[in-house]
Amino acid sequence: MNGPNVKGNPLKVVVSLLVVSYIIGEFFLPKYPLIYIVNLIGVLGLISNVIIFIYAFYLFKSYEENPNPSSNTNRIISTGIFAYTRNPIYLSFVGFNVSMFLIFENVMYFLSALGLAMWLHHWVIKNEEGYLFDQFPDEFGKYKNEVNRWLFF
Repeated sequence: MNGPNVKGNPLKVVVSLLVVSYIIGEFFLPKYPLIYIVNLIGVLGLISNVIIFIYAFYLFKSYEENPNPSSNTNRIISTGIFAYTRNPIYLSFVGFNVSMFLIFENVMYFLSALGLAMWLHHWVIKNEEGYLFDQFPDEFGKYKNEVNRWLFF
C-alpha cells in the first residue's frame, strides 16, 4: 500500500507562507502594535516551537520512520511528544506562525497560521489518519482515543 494521499509538502507550504506573510505584512499592511510582554511571549513560543519540531523529527528518525507525510509507515509513534499530541510537527508549524505574529506584529503571520491550520487539519491530517487507521486499525484506534489530534482537541 502506498502512503497517505497528501497533496503538498507541509514544510514547503510553511516556508512559502512565511515568505509571503513577510512581504505582504511588511510592505502592504499596517502594523498592529502589541505590548512588550506579548512580544516576549512570542519569543518563548518561537523557541518552544522550534524545540518541538526538532524533538518530533528526532523521534521519527530514532524509530527509522520518514517524516514526509506521503511516505509509508511501519509503526505508530506514541512516545515522547507524541504521547501528548498526534501531530507535534504540524502544531509547531502553526505555533511558529502565531509566534512570528506576536514578535513582529505582522497580521499576515496570524492569518497564515489560521489558513495553515485549516489546510493541515482537513487535507493533510485527515488523509494521514485514514491511512494509519487502514494500516493499524486496532493500534491507531486506541492511540486516537488516548491522544488528541492537536494539543487540546
